[in-house]
Amino acid sequence: MRFEVWAPAAGRVDVAAGGTRHPMQPLAGRPGWWGADVAGAGHGTDYAFALDGADEPLPDPRSPWQPDGVHGHSRVYDHDRFAWTDQHWHGRPLAGSVLYEMHVGTFTPEGTFDAAAERLDHLVALGIDAVELLPVAAFPGNHGWGYDGVHLWAPHEPYGGPDGLKRFVDAAHARGLAVVLDVVYNHLGPDGNRLGDYGPYFTSAHATPWGDAVNFDQEGSDEVRAFVVQNALMWLRDYHFDGLRLDAVHAITDHGAVHILEEMSRAVAGLSAHLGRHLFLIAESDLNDPRLVTPTEAGGYGLDAQWSDDFHHALHAALTGERQGYYCDFGSMETLKKALTKVFVHDGTMSTYRGRHHGRPVDVQETPAHRFLGFLQNHDQVGNRAAGDRIGTVLESSGISPAMLKVGAAVFLLAPFTPMLFMGEEWGASTPWCYFTDHRDPELARAVSEGRRREFARYGWTGEVPDPQAVDTFRGSVLDWAEPDRPHHRDLLEWHRALLALRRSRPELNDPRLTRTTVECDDGEARWLMMWRGDVCVAANFGTLPVVLPVPAPAAAPPRLLLASDPAIRLDFDIVGDSAEASVALPGASVGVFR
Repeated sequence: MRFEVWAPAAGRVDVAAGGTRHPMQPLAGRPGWWGADVAGAGHGTDYAFALDGADEPLPDPRSPWQPDGVHGHSRVYDHDRFAWTDQHWHGRPLAGSVLYEMHVGTFTPEGTFDAAAERLDHLVALGIDAVELLPVAAFPGNHGWGYDGVHLWAPHEPYGGPDGLKRFVDAAHARGLAVVLDVVYNHLGPDGNRLGDYGPYFTSAHATPWGDAVNFDQEGSDEVRAFVVQNALMWLRDYHFDGLRLDAVHAITDHGAVHILEEMSRAVAGLSAHLGRHLFLIAESDLNDPRLVTPTEAGGYGLDAQWSDDFHHALHAALTGERQGYYCDFGSMETLKKALTKVFVHDGTMSTYRGRHHGRPVDVQETPAHRFLGFLQNHDQVGNRAAGDRIGTVLESSGISPAMLKVGAAVFLLAPFTPMLFMGEEWGASTPWCYFTDHRDPELARAVSEGRRREFARYGWTGEVPDPQAVDTFRGSVLDWAEPDRPHHRDLLEWHRALLALRRSRPELNDPRLTRTTVECDDGEARWLMMWRGDVCVAANFGTLPVVLPVPAPAAAPPRLLLASDPAIRLDFDIVGDSAEASVALPGASVGVFR
């Protein structure tokens, strides 16, 4: 078997395999690369690389399998051994899809790929089209969010390793579900990260919250860029993923003429054409910059979509009344209206939270709405709260009617954007989703725990902050699958199913033209909003008082109620001479959908 590794600064490299060290030779025409053939090595062989005669060999930077954790030796994995059954799967386009964000370790009590696969029928019945997995690249310990991964090519062993991940993707495709993977290319976790020993994977030329930046534009960056792009292609090709979600691309610094995101989007487009499968890239970005999703031929980066935090903030603040932190510029109906029709609230406007102007406008005439993901909850917006409280808990603690959950669900699931649910949201899960870690390095574990408490103390939080390192913090974040059978949760689950069924049945609800969405609203005591998607209207009452809203209706076509969150919602229609008068009556904290 052939072993290869990039170690440009090393004067000698050996591969330790089969209990023996084998000297590696520089590869002609490939500066910094070393190679060696080891007879008898193959699938299941443990190996590591020793640099300059070091006593302790290191895991492979491109290790495909880390069965003994991030500090252990790598293991050879033969991708051709797995028997896929999805040969007729050609993927799903992102446009028209509904995503579901899932953390494997807390989605089920078992916390494995196989256990998650057993729950996929629940997602099919809900109306989901694509499952988005939080990062699964090998990270320290058994449980964690996954954003401190250090072996970007190796699926986390406690989840089920390479074979377990393939079984999950295969099972999803068998049910018509696409699978998206969250990948992190803006930093690597500190514990177990040995890439810097091999070469200039990082640079001090750019500062990041995690230390030296990943080297995308300094000396030696060609191989680092190739490492990242090839990693993205590996997940899509070898594990049959349908798309990737790129974490915090605003934290990627690249001053090259061709940005790494553009290079990646071109490479993925090429792989898609080769495989004959729909493949897509979704960015998380704090920049409010539509260039991310502008086609490369128009001077953009060519990504397929990006998260829309402004829409989340506008809807969350309108529902909960929260105005702290980055919610300070949100909460009014006018702000929500702008998010629904213009995408970015901060599109060059002043951001009070940042103390500066932020963002740039989206060309609503040309940019399709499906290029922006809309959500009411996600792992960040829940997990980065001090207690990991979901929006249902926030409403309850603020004395706000739980009926607001139905209002929020209707607005975001029927908005023009690509909707994404966070696991358990569909039944109003009462379990929190906290920040949790399992660092084995005592100093790092202590620093994480103390840092979390200090962070929220600065924001004036006086309650208890769960210790990320405490196993109970992790266990308390696991979904309770008995809840969907309880009356309140079952009712909310059926509401989400009805909304998604309606979205699928009405073509205007999948119309990608942002100009076809119009919004009327009132910011007074009534606090109502009417969102028109073609002939379908979502009439939402965010206030506590009942309202009666006029509805345009031709005499020959009286409006018809499609969905109502409250049985007291009423549509009135009268013929007056040659014209018609119609109105919708909404109790407080309710939403009706009609056409």
